[in-house]
Amino acid sequence: MSDVRTAPGLRGELALAGRLVAQSAVVGAFARLGDPGARLMRSPWRADPYPLYEQLRAQGPVVRSRLGTLLATTHQVCDEMLRDRRFGVRTSDGSYGDPTAAAVDLQLSLLELDPPDHTRLRRLAAPAFRPRRLAVHRERIEGIAHELLDAALARGGFDLIRDFASPLPIRVICSLLGLRGLDADRLAAHGTVLARALDGVRSPVHLRQMRASFAELDSLFTGLIPRRREDPGDDLLSDLVTALDDEQLTAVELVRLADLLLVAGFETTVNLIGNGALALLHHPDQWAALVDDPGLAPAVVEETLRWDPPVQMTMRIAHQDLELGGRPVRADTPVLALLGSAGRDPAVHDRPERFDLARDTRGEHLAFSSGIHYCLGAPLARMEAECAFRALAERVPELRRAGALRRRPTSIIHGLAALPVRAGRAAQPA
Repeated sequence: MSDVRTAPGLRGELALAGRLVAQSAVVGAFARLGDPGARLMRSPWRADPYPLYEQLRAQGPVVRSRLGTLLATTHQVCDEMLRDRRFGVRTSDGSYGDPTAAAVDLQLSLLELDPPDHTRLRRLAAPAFRPRRLAVHRERIEGIAHELLDAALARGGFDLIRDFASPLPIRVICSLLGLRGLDADRLAAHGTVLARALDGVRSPVHLRQMRASFAELDSLFTGLIPRRREDPGDDLLSDLVTALDDEQLTAVELVRLADLLLVAGFETTVNLIGNGALALLHHPDQWAALVDDPGLAPAVVEETLRWDPPVQMTMRIAHQDLELGGRPVRADTPVLALLGSAGRDPAVHDRPERFDLARDTRGEHLAFSSGIHYCLGAPLARMEAECAFRALAERVPELRRAGALRRRPTSIIHGLAALPVRAGRAAQPA
């Protein structure tokens, strides 16, 4: 495979390091000068980007950054752009928009493909994530949630991310892919490394970490292909192997797609559960409402996706000269759709800064993107998070913070690395 999985050599690493240092210096300088696009990529602004989003919306639906990107700030313009086939995830000639990504040929399967390849590969994976097919997994998901809480509550205090939010979706996606006996902590570490890659390669060390993660995952799935061919099961990987044999995709595409489905299959949900739990802990009245009525769990999911989404932004590149939000956009100009800003847009949501489970418009968000790149795993993420919030409300009605939280040092993926909690009075499963 000719991509980030292949070592660039010492000379390549030195060249990359030089580019990254220069790039970081430019972003830092623009951030200090107040450039909004740069600030979204740096601390402390990325920890709480919502005041910055408010300032950007006041400047207009499309704002220019000195970094060479445009920022789509409103729900309407973000949705329009994500649905517009005149935009893609690559430049108009099919190359990468980010020169650093181009230098390492970073490829994350569906995330980095435009039609027709995106359409072909998405069609192969989509059936496994249809709500009707996923419904049979609800009881299993509920069982995993209670099993994890049993272990966590036995200790009294626990880390909600490490002990609950992370292992729950990891175990579920492994089951869907037909993977057995994998180390959840190790998969979580791979997820952290590869999720950071969405912000761009940070350093030669980060590049080596990415290469090691990809190599391990590639080896896992490459080794499983002949086994699934000989003994197929009722799982997504077996379905993909069948498609491989039918020449609907290549072996390289299968491995990359499996890598993505595994990592993306838990990364969004980990942060959705963590962000939602933190929001509930910061809003005791809303937590009390959920404890009184665990049937509000779906409302918690949708309001979290609106109020503090796990994916804050996504990039699109214009494939031709066009107009967006009343502003001319030249071909090959990158535009960041600020999904987190869209969720707080007062044109769509009344008093958008409030976390409110009774909100009528809570489901009107773009947290799973829109258009052809709408998140394939959205139904699964919703189900997992719903089961998680219901289990927390039923089992840990006196849930409290028990220490300092730790945020992930990323801009695109927005979530927690640690959230210490204590149980107070715990309930036994019904």
